[in-house]
Amino acid sequence: MNHDATPDAGGALRGLTVLDLSRVLAGPYCAQMLGDHGARVIKVEPPEGDMTREWGPSGADRISAYYAGLNRNKEHISIDLGSTEGQELLLELAEGADVLVENFKAGTMDRWGIGPDTLLQRFPRLVYCRITGFGYDGPMGGLPGYDAVLQAFTGIMHMNGEAGRGPVKVPIPVVDLTTGLLALSGVLLALQERQRSGRGQLVDLALLDGAMSLLHPQAANYFLYGEEPRRIGTAHPNVAPYETFGGPDNQLFVGGGNDRQFRALCIWLGAPELADEPQFRSNAQRVANRAELSARIADLMADIDLQEVAGTMLAHGIPASPVRPLPEVVEDPQVWHRQMVQDVGDYRLLGVPVKLARTPGAVKTPPRALGADTRRVLTDLGITSKRVEKLVRDGVVHVPQASLSDPADGMGV
Repeated sequence: MNHDATPDAGGALRGLTVLDLSRVLAGPYCAQMLGDHGARVIKVEPPEGDMTREWGPSGADRISAYYAGLNRNKEHISIDLGSTEGQELLLELAEGADVLVENFKAGTMDRWGIGPDTLLQRFPRLVYCRITGFGYDGPMGGLPGYDAVLQAFTGIMHMNGEAGRGPVKVPIPVVDLTTGLLALSGVLLALQERQRSGRGQLVDLALLDGAMSLLHPQAANYFLYGEEPRRIGTAHPNVAPYETFGGPDNQLFVGGGNDRQFRALCIWLGAPELADEPQFRSNAQRVANRAELSARIADLMADIDLQEVAGTMLAHGIPASPVRPLPEVVEDPQVWHRQMVQDVGDYRLLGVPVKLARTPGAVKTPPRALGADTRRVLTDLGITSKRVEKLVRDGVVHVPQASLSDPADGMGV
């Protein structure tokens, strides 16, 4: 296998067209990843725009940091899908699309006459990805879902936090992000199956399902042992030691996931005899005696500069890292070496996590103003400029104010 073949800058998904009708996070994140790997992604926003355009300072172009982080590598158009003419435009767009992603409240697309049953019958090769909060049907089907609500509903919030203190929301929107990743997987699975059958299908995601998929190993422990999760801070329910040590300004995470790593830690700390004490000889014994073990290790680390030693611990086979603030993380040389922070246009964005040797993904275009590409995309469909201008005047589609009298609305970065 030739790993040194010249990379194809088009990306693994070049030739695919995606209609991104989604808002906020899970859907836009899925569509952005498709765009990162070469798909043509057309983001369709309502005339008022994706609400996240207003989630923070945004300036004249209404691109907040929140919006920027989820909407690169897309063409930005604006259509009122609640209007008959807007729905007709969507059908014209769907004619040439491979994938459609939406996360409207359950039933909205059906009410407009452009739901999955209608579109899949009319466009049998379409992969229709639907994301809802609790699912489309069932006892809670159709109810709206939000990341923090699902963290609370599925127990994630209840098990997160320090012992003896109250529940804590995970500060990263893990439910939305996970569901976006699962949506990407579902879309790619459906596209792979389409190569065999020639047919698309509905890919059905719910934030509830995404949150439930994150409950390992807590759910497995409960199913097998009947143990209800306890809040244990940075510690691990199944492994010890596996937690942070030090004070508020000098914290080090240390793991001893197996007997070899634990012994290496004891040797590094200058206390090899600790690994041979009866209560610490196996992981099961260490978990059972977690409090004593943590106190012993904390004493041994009391006079160590934890920020300085993390690298040497890793070199000795001991999982360890200082607990670092975000400004330090995003300037780290290894992070930049892996291209996980990139500059595009006026924006600094996170990079593409999946590295393909022959068909690498790339951050090519920054997020754009609402409706910045409306005219060009509709013209690409074969819609006449006269009809486009009428759609603009009638409020069916939106273009930026600066381009209302300038039909040459390009894609410049």
